[in-house]
Amino acid sequence: MPKPTLQKPGRPHLKRDSQQWVYDWVISQTNRTYHWQGEGSAGSVPKSVRSHAMISKHVGKQAERVEALAKVELAAGHRQSALEFYVEAAHAYSRAQHPIFELNEEKKFLYAGLRRCWDQVCALSPYRIEKVEVPWNGTLLTGYLHHCPGVTKAPLLVRLGGCDVTQETDPHPLRNRGHQRGMHVFTLDGPGQGQSNMRGIRLTGDNFAPATSTVLDYLVKRPEIDAERIVMLGIDGGSIWGMRVLAEDHRFKAAAMSSTCTDPFHWMNVEAPRWKQLFAFLTQSKSEEELDKVMAAMQVSGHMGKITCPTLMVTGEYDLRDPIEEVYEIFEQLKAPSELWVFADQFHIVSLAAGGSDMVQALRIDWLNDRLDGKPISHPGKVVYIEPGGTGPNGPTVARKRRWYEA
Repeated sequence: MPKPTLQKPGRPHLKRDSQQWVYDWVISQTNRTYHWQGEGSAGSVPKSVRSHAMISKHVGKQAERVEALAKVELAAGHRQSALEFYVEAAHAYSRAQHPIFELNEEKKFLYAGLRRCWDQVCALSPYRIEKVEVPWNGTLLTGYLHHCPGVTKAPLLVRLGGCDVTQETDPHPLRNRGHQRGMHVFTLDGPGQGQSNMRGIRLTGDNFAPATSTVLDYLVKRPEIDAERIVMLGIDGGSIWGMRVLAEDHRFKAAAMSSTCTDPFHWMNVEAPRWKQLFAFLTQSKSEEELDKVMAAMQVSGHMGKITCPTLMVTGEYDLRDPIEEVYEIFEQLKAPSELWVFADQFHIVSLAAGGSDMVQALRIDWLNDRLDGKPISHPGKVVYIEPGGTGPNGPTVARKRRWYEA
């Protein structure tokens, strides 16, 4: 059968579109749009959602209800409760606008809700959240600097999120783990993400690194930031882009990256169909062939040896987008002091016995903080194999091996 002649808004037709029927069935059965294998909440949608096309409306209506609650509590003088509701509403609007793969009126409506709620979060936050805009290639890159309270100068944690989040997603102003460890935190909407996406700044195979470095050029001049103590936290897609940043920009003193480091082929063709559909939009590719070339140029293989700072990599043993043997090949390319945590029997969302993936992020920030404190890496150059039900990567008996059957 020939491809449809009517062009898809926002992206080209893809071969994976033929899988949409089974993908929608999985959504209707699981109420999750991706990462079905784990027990975390990533990708969860209301039970009323029966297909991918329904997500924006039903999650958007959920966001409107929570925003209404926030307004009522603010009017009642309950600033703390209003703040929490506004954070929840902002996150819901972010999730609602994300599955729309074109800059249409619905996406603009939902993104406006995100901006409106996040402005209220900034106004109600117990510390200063500053919007930062930096000129780049004739446009602006936007991020948020979460000022650590009670300090005049402090290290900076740069958080690079994935393709399905915006700069407002983390950290939560009432649970800021960077602040708990004495760091300012900066979140960025790089090319293809959030605000950049709305401005039409397309993601290419190699433009995330120069964009991030341009923003860092501005941040290191800020008097409240210790330019000699900057670290990076990479989340999912932020890891593959972050690795490229680290290879080109050696101002980072340490980095902790989670998953998404192997050939993007797996991400585009083995994971849920939504990822390739999404990236066709984010990269503004005109055809599937063009998209494949853009994603191939996003490889970190061949760049890892240029990284000079201590680097932690984290992955699930059975992550569909990161085949474990390829993860080991990427890890072996690192020449800098490094460590790899492999969570046995887990997929893309890794967790410990308590606290889920949120606590794994906390441990990664601890790892970064240890590097700033000059502590040596516990297992330099080693793979740490974390068994289910164990005591985690810092346990005294954690295994240093690559495969379950090794002693």
